[in-house]
Amino acid sequence: MTPQNRLGKWLLSWPPLVYLVLFFLIPTGIMFVAAFRFPGDYGGLAPMYNIEEGRLVWDLTLENFQRIVEEPIYLELFLKSAGYAGLTTLICVLMSYPLAWLIARSQKKYRDLMLLLVILPFWSNFLIRIYAWMIILGPQSAFTKAINWVWTGMGFEPLQLLFTPFAVIVGMVYVHLPFMVLPLYANLEKHDMSLLAAAQDLGASAWQRFWRITWPLSLPGVFAGSALVFIPALGMFAIPDILGGTDSIMIGNLIKQQILDTRDWPFGAVLSIMLTIGVLGIAALGSLVARGGVKRG
Repeated sequence: MTPQNRLGKWLLSWPPLVYLVLFFLIPTGIMFVAAFRFPGDYGGLAPMYNIEEGRLVWDLTLENFQRIVEEPIYLELFLKSAGYAGLTTLICVLMSYPLAWLIARSQKKYRDLMLLLVILPFWSNFLIRIYAWMIILGPQSAFTKAINWVWTGMGFEPLQLLFTPFAVIVGMVYVHLPFMVLPLYANLEKHDMSLLAAAQDLGASAWQRFWRITWPLSLPGVFAGSALVFIPALGMFAIPDILGGTDSIMIGNLIKQQILDTRDWPFGAVLSIMLTIGVLGIAALGSLVARGGVKRG
């Protein structure tokens, strides 16, 4: 390798490496150390060590980790958050696949417009879009009145859409849907249509062509989109805060509560570390599944 190539390699690799160290590794290290400390008298962190009789005495504890193990409510909240994120991911896959297929098979002039419409929500503020859903799902909105008109006409009690798990799922699907559509489109757009034509000539039905050819080839896009949806949805706290009720709290809300409201930073750090480990574990598992799916395909 020539010096010029070596220099180019370092120039390409160092910026993302420095970014990961500054904004991921170092903050994670700070949170890891904070997890072993006591909370301060007025919140925050107590001193990590004291000087007693001229000796350095470390003031660290494992109580914060024991608290997670001894109180099952925190594990239940992790599982509940994973359930919300998993359901959001599943709905995004079901909604995104036909849309991504339609965009990938559209003419060039329509394709660009449809892609623009997919990314158009990113042009507005995240919170403004969520507050808009508060209006849509509110009890006095035309949407809610129409739903309840049909629902009560069937003999049921009126529904409350806002401040429910339903509202949380709707908000998370709305926010994360583009992150599923774009990887799927990037994958489906590259498919060789002659494979489907050949399968049709051999007598394969439309379903067989999809299940035997299109679906296996699209699995990398499905896995990529699922990771982009599931991981941020797992730690989401803004949408449950705004659209959800007390029964819709997720692990992200608990971490926010511990850090900002209760000011129990050590326990908030423990929860953050557990969430990070869970996300990394799920990402690693997803990577293994994706590799196996690609090899089988």
